[in-house]
This record gives sequence, C-alpha cells and structure tokens, in this order.
Amino acid sequence: MPKIATKTSESENPATHLPDSPQKGGEGRKLANFLCFSIYSANLAFGRAYKPILDKLGLTYTQYIALVALSEEGDQTVGALGEKLFLESNTLTPLLKKLEAMGYIRRHRDSADERQVRVSLTPAGRELIDADPTASLVEATGLGEDFSAVQKSVAGIRDNLLRAMRAKPDAAE
Repeated sequence: MPKIATKTSESENPATHLPDSPQKGGEGRKLANFLCFSIYSANLAFGRAYKPILDKLGLTYTQYIALVALSEEGDQTVGALGEKLFLESNTLTPLLKKLEAMGYIRRHRDSADERQVRVSLTPAGRELIDADPTASLVEATGLGEDFSAVQKSVAGIRDNLLRAMRAKPDAAE
C-alpha cells in the first residue's frame, strides 16, 4: 500500500502537487478525483458493510460509536461526548435517550453543576462493548492488513482538516 502524505507546510499548496486535482479544472475535474467525494462515499460504504454486524447487536453505527466513546472515558458530559463524536445536541440527545431505553447507558445530572447532563455505560452497555465486534467490523472493510495504515492516514487527513478550520475560523461558517 502506498504511503499517504498527510502533512504539508503552510507555504505549500497541495493542489499544485496533484496532477488530477479537481481544483485545477479541465480533465482532472471528475467526481472520482475529488478526495472529499472519495471519503464521503467510503463513509457510505462503511455504513453498508457494518450494518449487518451492528443489526445483530440492535444498534446503528452512531449508537455504536457513542458506546465506544463512553467505554474509553467513563462518566462524561453530553457536550463532551458530542464534541468527540462531532454530533450536535439535537442529534445526540435522542440517540442517548434510545440507548438509555435499551439499558446501555445511564444519564444523570452533574452533582456539581445541575445544568450539565452526564452519561455513562451501564453494566449491560459495558458487556455489549466487551463482546467487541471489532474483528468482524475490520473484516467487513476488506482492508485486511492495510486496515491500520488506512485508518491512520484517514485520521491524519481529518486532523489536518480540523487544524486548517481552526486556523481560519470563518471557513467553517
């Protein structure tokens, strides 16, 4: 698998180094050449690949990653969980209510700040995560031994995008 460069210097324009870059227009402006479309469509493909595995658990992908995030760091605020998952509260709140109704999480007011709602895994939620469908999920991607390298490269791309957005706050508007 080729190594994917994920960092560029501030003075470099990455589009000038990509011969088929859609930013250059002309022949290169094809949907298949858009990195953002490749990642978007890969996300959709992951969803389809993971669905049968997560269906057996009775979970959606978003519910599953919420449980994984809660397993990493026990008791946390809804706001902190939303930031970690890149979810707004209007998306996260119904998801957490559903997980609570399923018996996988517990929501409670923060004793130090009643305005904050905290969430944590219940024993049933911990048991579900400990069953660990990760091997099946990795197998479903078809990436085999390349899985780890691809995951690190994509995480690097995400981190670079987030850094660039923080450097230009008006870009996210």
